[in-house]
Amino acid sequence: MHIKDIDLNLLRLFDAVYRTRNVSRAALSLDLTQPAASQGLTRLRRLVGDPLFVRAAGGVQPTARAQRLAAAVGDALASLEAALAESAHFDPLLSQRTFRLHMTDVGEGSFLPGLMIALRERAPNVRLASEPVAPEQIGPAMDRGRIDCAFGFLPTVKETRRVLLFQDRYVVLLRSGHPHVGRRRGARALLEGLRELEFVSVRTHENTLRILQVLNLEDRLRLTTEHFMALPAVIKASDLAVVMPRNIARSFAAEGGYTILEPEFPLRDFDVSLHWSRRYEADPGNRWLRELIVELFGSA
Repeated sequence: MHIKDIDLNLLRLFDAVYRTRNVSRAALSLDLTQPAASQGLTRLRRLVGDPLFVRAAGGVQPTARAQRLAAAVGDALASLEAALAESAHFDPLLSQRTFRLHMTDVGEGSFLPGLMIALRERAPNVRLASEPVAPEQIGPAMDRGRIDCAFGFLPTVKETRRVLLFQDRYVVLLRSGHPHVGRRRGARALLEGLRELEFVSVRTHENTLRILQVLNLEDRLRLTTEHFMALPAVIKASDLAVVMPRNIARSFAAEGGYTILEPEFPLRDFDVSLHWSRRYEADPGNRWLRELIVELFGSA
């Protein structure tokens, strides 16, 4: 096989199938019909001399050869797209681009409403897609163009460009009328009083569990959930407490029925940042979106 034999569109198809693990979804993302995508994969398989993908539950899985090709193909496509975009003009009023963002369920509730209002006024045809990615994959996903930006407290994400949006801290959220509420406590007593509580932890926000571990309160953990958005009903209906970001706790408390405590426990302060790939630093659309996000959510 020689590079002169490879159609660039076949590499785009390979990358889409590898990312989605599904030929139909890959075809849809590339505006291809299912038969056209299947024919393209057949051509590429013949050129490479490998099946590349095999059937699996819900779609396909890459072969060992495809695994080795994937990083190189993804990097090459991302570099090419970035180079072409450097001289491109981005007009938000005319653009129909789809931006893909990594954020948690909490991030969706915090950022998407304001962002969608701004887009309706400034970029009416631009679309957003929230695509959560495993922490260890966030950097590579941005480098490959799978996602454009990532929001949040992401201490394990390295080698990216970033800008601080705001500083937050972890607090404790309880239901109003909880037996623990209403007692006058100093700072030390408030911290020690946490031992009287039972907690729910959120798996996708590791520091909430880490704080309980540092305070030796793991034996007080009664429930673990996947997302923060399940918490309001759980907290209101029980005597459980949750360690969570103050910014989100305040949005819950504003609806009534909740109380916020702010013990001075370890690891309580953290930064919420916007991350993007160095490869897309000069991309006009990416830059426009970053500037809009900082304008909307960045603190002074």
